[in-house]
Amino acid sequence: MSFLQSLVAFVVALGLLITFHEFGHFWVARRFGVKILRFSIGFGRPLWVRRFGPDASEFVIAALPLGGYVKMLDEREGTVSPAERARAFNNKPIAQRFAIVAAGPIFNFIFAILAYWFMYMAGIPGLKPVIATVEPGSIAEQAGLRPGDRVASIDGEVTVTWTSVIDVTISRVLDRREVAIGVVGRDGSERDLSLDLSRISVDELAGGMLLRKIGVTPLRPIVPAIIGDVTGGGAADRAGLKRGDRIVAVGGERVRDWGHWVEIVRGSAGKRLNVELRRGDESFSIELVPELVRDDSGAAFGRIGASVDPENAVDRELLATEHYGIAAALVQALDRTAEMSLITLRVLSKMIVGEASVKNLSGPISIAQYAGESAGIGLMAFVGFLAIVSVSLGVLNLLPIPILDGGHLMYYLIEIVKGSPVSDATQVIGQQLGLAVLLGLMGLAFYNDIVRLIG
Repeated sequence: MSFLQSLVAFVVALGLLITFHEFGHFWVARRFGVKILRFSIGFGRPLWVRRFGPDASEFVIAALPLGGYVKMLDEREGTVSPAERARAFNNKPIAQRFAIVAAGPIFNFIFAILAYWFMYMAGIPGLKPVIATVEPGSIAEQAGLRPGDRVASIDGEVTVTWTSVIDVTISRVLDRREVAIGVVGRDGSERDLSLDLSRISVDELAGGMLLRKIGVTPLRPIVPAIIGDVTGGGAADRAGLKRGDRIVAVGGERVRDWGHWVEIVRGSAGKRLNVELRRGDESFSIELVPELVRDDSGAAFGRIGASVDPENAVDRELLATEHYGIAAALVQALDRTAEMSLITLRVLSKMIVGEASVKNLSGPISIAQYAGESAGIGLMAFVGFLAIVSVSLGVLNLLPIPILDGGHLMYYLIEIVKGSPVSDATQVIGQQLGLAVLLGLMGLAFYNDIVRLIG
């Protein structure tokens, strides 16, 4: 199920983002009167083909969903009748050609803005940024942070949830500088502190170690070990567990909460467990043997086929929602998209100069995993994932690498300066070099994916 969820989420995500990107090229080209021959989502053998419009343009869904293209009438790619030469892409003014090519990445940014706008209007739920523990000798302790403190702001930006804390902090880590942090203590007192982020590297940031490196752990809800849904025919069902059962102890060891219970089950595949539980006013013991299962990476763990009771899974006091009105949400969406674009560029530049490892590059396998995980969390998480990937696609497509949109835009800038188009021979060489660079990056990303998968 995890594999299928990741696969479906990956196909949906790529389909949406590629379609939006290519629609940008298509829409602007049509506005300037360019004849569209084909609009393809994916490469390779066509799986679905239809013709629409007065030009009978082909709309195609192809077998390999790792990209797409809009094929326009162009004298460089075939014979064009004299009656249609004015509709050929290569005969359009350079400003129009520039706009057509730039429209794809621009539509990626528009998609991200719309996604963030929707999220901020609907409300982004999360945990309040309350600190549970502070690591001795850590950056947090040196700054004066204490257990029970709530992070209220960073550099003047209000932080409603831990997600907003991380979002605001990321760009400051890239600056390698101190930030002003406003906290509210357990007693309600307010303090202004200074947190030194210069000791955190980009690689640690990309590895999801930001809070750990700072030296804090979030205060999380304590979820009691109460059984919710029980899968028919599973280990829990065979052992007699029912909805509402409270797990008290396993083998004489008291079960603290649901997380502790899950930890015991996952580490006990195939082992016979003596489980003490309470059902209403009655206490008794059962024998339970978790089934041995394996995840996508081949790692083994135990599973019983029972979920947590949702009515007891949330401590409302620790929840918060980042929410804005229509206008304020749009401002936040614009700021967030711009910030993510700059972060992407800065991380790429640090990879080029060796300040960040190329191990941070992710390929289709990692993207599929992230897509599946975000879809499993909920709609907001999946929309946020789409926004991040859309920004990345927009930025990467604007890089001045021949074969990408940015490479074509580079040629047009040269044409503007020199007064004539770049020669066909130069463009062919550039395309070959660009393809080599792109294949090298894709190969490296695939290699990183495989290393993560098996390691």
